[in-house]
Amino acid sequence: MTPIRLGIVGLGRLGMEHARILRFGVPGVRLVAVCSSAKDEVARAQSELDVSAGYLEYERMIAEAELDGVVIASSSAVHTDQIVTAIEAGLHVFCEKPLGTTIEQCRQAEAIVAAHPRQRFMLGFMRRYDSSYRYAVQRIRAGAIGKPFLVRAYGLDPDRFAAGAIQFAATSGGIFLDMMIHDIDLARWLLQAEVRMVHAIGGNFKYPQFGEVGDVDNATALMQFDGDAMGLFYAGRTAAHGYHVETEIVGTEGAIRIDGVPRSTRAMVYTGDGVGEPIVQSFPERFAEAFRNEFLEFAACIREGRSPEVTVQDGTRATAVAYAATESLRSRKAIEVRY
Repeated sequence: MTPIRLGIVGLGRLGMEHARILRFGVPGVRLVAVCSSAKDEVARAQSELDVSAGYLEYERMIAEAELDGVVIASSSAVHTDQIVTAIEAGLHVFCEKPLGTTIEQCRQAEAIVAAHPRQRFMLGFMRRYDSSYRYAVQRIRAGAIGKPFLVRAYGLDPDRFAAGAIQFAATSGGIFLDMMIHDIDLARWLLQAEVRMVHAIGGNFKYPQFGEVGDVDNATALMQFDGDAMGLFYAGRTAAHGYHVETEIVGTEGAIRIDGVPRSTRAMVYTGDGVGEPIVQSFPERFAEAFRNEFLEFAACIREGRSPEVTVQDGTRATAVAYAATESLRSRKAIEVRY
């Protein structure tokens, strides 16, 4: 089997995790080039992953490296430009969320993907490839909980990562686009419905630095979907206990809850301080399986000439909801989502 040759751009916390998976965890894929504007990140990736080709300029990697596709894990603001560059060069593209930091960028990405139907494009909504969420969808589609009418979702980052979030807050697109977008996409997928109305509130309860760029450290949103289904969402950057992703889907005949307590093991620890359970501390730990599964799917789509389940349009629609939430937060009004 001829290996699929991939390059990756962006070697931060998520990018390096992706690079490791591509290098060691995806049969039939060969990581042949790494790229970052930070020289030390390139050197580290080359050394740790034994990749010979390292680049400081994305365009040079695209032009010089012998690639079949590229994985984009760079800063959110440049995703769309990098998608266009890669597709115009004849490459398949996997891009991390968000698709773009404006709706105009998302439309640009849609157009370039539509113009090159022979090239595979996949967006990194990895939770769709997590076994627990896929099981939940199977049970919902089978009618196990009747008609689903409510999704409740928590997405909380550990407080110890707040400094890094502050560093990139100006270009992240805000808490709804940077964090809650995963829960928005999940809810759309679970309910098979689009968001029609959103009312968001939030504030800076611990880190006023987010407010300097118009963002918040904690936010909630109430959303109404097609058919009057409901969504309750909470995103935060100050969790003291660790990385906490929790989802509940309520239906007319029952409910499904995923990760009510985000355990890292099944062990209970009994000490003089009481009884406790260790929990996950980062997204690479919680979603290691999902990250690998989405890259297995990306490779399979390239080999089989088929389109992934997650489409470019999913990215645009989730972005539209995130922007409506941002507008609602700032205006203190309920906002109708414009697609």
